[in-house]
Amino acid sequence: MTIKEIFETMDYGPAPESAADALAWLVDMGDRFGHFINGEFTAPGDGFDSKNPATGEVLATLSQATQGDVDAAVTAARKAQGPWAALGGAGRARYIYAIARLMQKHARLFAVLETMDNGKPIREARDIDIPLAQRHFYYHAGMAQLQDSELQGREALGVCGQIIPWNFPLLMLAWKVAPAIAMGNTVVLKPAEYTSLTALLFADICRQAGLPKGVVNIVTGDGAVGEMIVNADVDKIAFTGSTEVGKRIRAATAGSGKALTLELGGKSPYIVFDDADLDSAVEGLVDAIWFNQGQVCCAGSRLLVQETIAEKFHARLRARMDKLRIGNPLDKCIDVGAVVDPVQHARISELVGACTEGDIHQAAIEMPASGCFYPPTLIEGLTPSDPLMQEEIFGPVLVSTTFRTHAEAIELANNTRYGLAATLWTENVNLALEVAPKLVAGVVWVNATNLFDAAAGFGGVRESGFGREGGWAGLMAYTKPAGKVAKLAPIAAFEGSSSEMPDAIDRTAKMYVGGKQARPDSGYSKPVYGPKGKLLGHVGIGSRKDVRNAVEAAAGAKAWSKTTGHLRAQILYYIAENLSARADEFAARIDAMTGKKGGKAEVEASLDRLFSAAAWADKFDGSAAGVPMRAVALAMHEPVGSIGVLCPDEAPLLGLISAMAPAIAMGNRVVLAASEAFPLVATDLYQVLETSDLPAGVVNILTGPHADLGDTMAKHLNLDAVWSFSGADLSAKLEAASAGNLKRTWVNNGTAFDWSKDQSRRFLEAATEVKTIWVPYGE
Repeated sequence: MTIKEIFETMDYGPAPESAADALAWLVDMGDRFGHFINGEFTAPGDGFDSKNPATGEVLATLSQATQGDVDAAVTAARKAQGPWAALGGAGRARYIYAIARLMQKHARLFAVLETMDNGKPIREARDIDIPLAQRHFYYHAGMAQLQDSELQGREALGVCGQIIPWNFPLLMLAWKVAPAIAMGNTVVLKPAEYTSLTALLFADICRQAGLPKGVVNIVTGDGAVGEMIVNADVDKIAFTGSTEVGKRIRAATAGSGKALTLELGGKSPYIVFDDADLDSAVEGLVDAIWFNQGQVCCAGSRLLVQETIAEKFHARLRARMDKLRIGNPLDKCIDVGAVVDPVQHARISELVGACTEGDIHQAAIEMPASGCFYPPTLIEGLTPSDPLMQEEIFGPVLVSTTFRTHAEAIELANNTRYGLAATLWTENVNLALEVAPKLVAGVVWVNATNLFDAAAGFGGVRESGFGREGGWAGLMAYTKPAGKVAKLAPIAAFEGSSSEMPDAIDRTAKMYVGGKQARPDSGYSKPVYGPKGKLLGHVGIGSRKDVRNAVEAAAGAKAWSKTTGHLRAQILYYIAENLSARADEFAARIDAMTGKKGGKAEVEASLDRLFSAAAWADKFDGSAAGVPMRAVALAMHEPVGSIGVLCPDEAPLLGLISAMAPAIAMGNRVVLAASEAFPLVATDLYQVLETSDLPAGVVNILTGPHADLGDTMAKHLNLDAVWSFSGADLSAKLEAASAGNLKRTWVNNGTAFDWSKDQSRRFLEAATEVKTIWVPYGE
C-alpha cells in the first residue's frame, strides 16, 4: 500500500515491529531452555516446543520439570529465604528497584517476545502489559522500603509456590513475584506451558540485577509441574487460572497449613444504561471483550444493555466490529491478534457452535489464511439461563441480553457463580454510585474498563476466588503475624452422673436461631457437667437441619449489611452494656464450667472486645489508591456475608465475642457453634442479645459437636465463610469441604490463638472483602 493509497482510503498501512532482537536473544540462549534454579539456568532436558500462535513457528524448546527439579528449586528457595528476609525491607528494595530499571531498559524486547509467544497485539504488550509489570516492581520496591515501619508485627510467610496463566505471562509474574519478594519471601514460579519465554527472560534480568541466588526460581512444564509445586514443602500457593483447577488446589492444600490465594475465572457483566455516552460505551466494550482476544478473566463478556437503547447500541457495536483489524500481532495497526493455541481455538469454536439460541454476528473482516485466529463475535438475544451467559468462554465472544430497570440490571449482573469484575456506563453519577456497591464483584469500573494498577487491589468473590493482588491487601497476603505459635491443647468436656439434679429449677438451654430460642431439630440433648461431676444443665445436639435453619435466618437478615457503621456500633455498645450488668453471673458460669477462677477476667476482656468492635464499626475505612492516571481507585471494605464460626474451648465467652463482634460490626451475619466443652455460656448470651435491639438473624447460636456442625457449614452453599477455632483440629476437613464453592476459610491448623490480646483488626480483615471501584475523571 502506497502513501497515496493510504491518504485516499484513510486506511491503516502496515506497521510491522521487528522481531530481530527477540529472535537474537533466543539464539543467544541456544533456543533451548532449562530451568532457573538457585540463580542459574540448568541444562536443558526433555521437553516441549513453544510456538508462535500467529504463525505456528517454533520459537524455542523448553524443559519439562521433574520432581527432582521442583525439589531442587524449593530447596534453593528455602535456603535463600532466611538471609533474604534478614536483609530488611530497605535492603530488598534496592534489588527490586534494580529489577524494575532493567525491565524498563529492555521493555521493547519483553513486548516483542510476549507478542510472539502469546499472540496478543504488540500495541497491548508494549503499552499495557510491560509498563504495568514494571510498575509492580517499582511500587513494591517502595513497599519493601516501608515494611519495617508500616508493617510492624508482620513477617514473611517463607517459600511461595506460584502458578500463573498464559493470557498475561509477564504481568501475572509481576503481580505475584513483586509483593512476595518485597516482604522477604522467596518464590518457586511455574509459568504457563504455552507462554514461558518472558518468564525466562525475567530470570535473566534477575541474574543481571544480582538478585541473591535462590530468591527467584522458575521451573517450566505442564500442569503436572503445578501439582508438584502445590504438594511441595512451600508455605503459600498463589494461583491464577481456571475455577476448576482452583477448586482442586483448595482440596489438595486442605489441612496443610499453606496460605492460599486464588484468582480464578469470571463472567463479568458490562452494563450500559440509557443515558450513557453510547460511542464511548462501544469503544469501552471493544476494550472489554476483544482486548487480548477476550482471553481475560475479567473480560466484559456479558453485555447487559437497557431495552430502550438496545437496538441502537447493538447497531453501533456491529458497525464497530466490522472495522476491527485482525492479523499479524507484530503489526502495530492490528486490534485483535491470535488465540494462544489450537486447543483454545477449538474450545471457543465448540462453545459457539453449540449455541442454538440468539443471533450470531461475526465481524465482516478479512481473516488471516493461517494461524490461531478467531473472528470477533457477538451473540444477541440470549436469556440468563443460556449456557453461554453463564460459562466462561475465554475468547473473543460477546453475549448479550437486555434489561428494563436498574434493579433488574443488578439482578442480571449478579446472576452468576462468578464475581470477579463488572463495568457500568452512565452519565448519572448518582446512578453509578447506587449500582456499583450492589454488584457482586471484586472490581467495578465506572465509564471505563480494564484499568489496573499495583496500588489498587484486584481479585474476586464467589467462585472467582479469594485474596487480592496489589495494594495493601495484596501485600498482607504475603505476610503473617510475627512470632511462633503454640500447639493447641484440646480440652475435653467434664463427665459426671446424669442422675444428679441441678440446684435450681431445671432450665432447658435452647439454641438461638432467627432471634428466637429454638429446640434442636434432632430432638436430642446432652448433659454439661462441672469439673467435680456436678450437672450444670443440658444443651441441644445440633444437626444439619439446625445449620440450615440458622443459615436461612442469617440470609433473611441481609439488611444488616446495609445499615450504617454508627448504628452497628450503637448496638454493640448496647450488648456490652447488658453483658456488663450481668458480669458476675457470666463470670460464675465460666468458673463453674471450667473449674478455674478466670471468669471475671474473661468477661472483662469480652466487654473490651465489644467496645473495640464498636469503635471500629465506623472507622475501618477503605482508601483511595494513588494510581498514576486521572482516576480514583476506591478500595471499599464490604462484608463477606454470612460467616460460620466454631468457637474455642479455652475461652468459651471471650473467643465467641472476639469473633462475633468484629464480624457483625462490619455488617456480616454469623452462625456460631458454641464451645463444645463449655457451651452454656453461649446459651446464656442469647438472653443478652434478645434485650440489645439486635435484629433477628444477625447472630445465631448452635450447640453440638463441631465435627458435624463444621462439616455442614463448610459444604453449605449459602454460607460465605467458615472460621474454626475449635479445640478439635478440623482444619483439613473444613478446607476440603469448602472447595465445592470456594468458601473463604480461616482455620487454626491445630495451633493456639492468644485470646488475651485484642486482635480485632485480624478479625476485621477476615470479615471484609476489598472491592475496588474505579472512577475516571476529567473531560
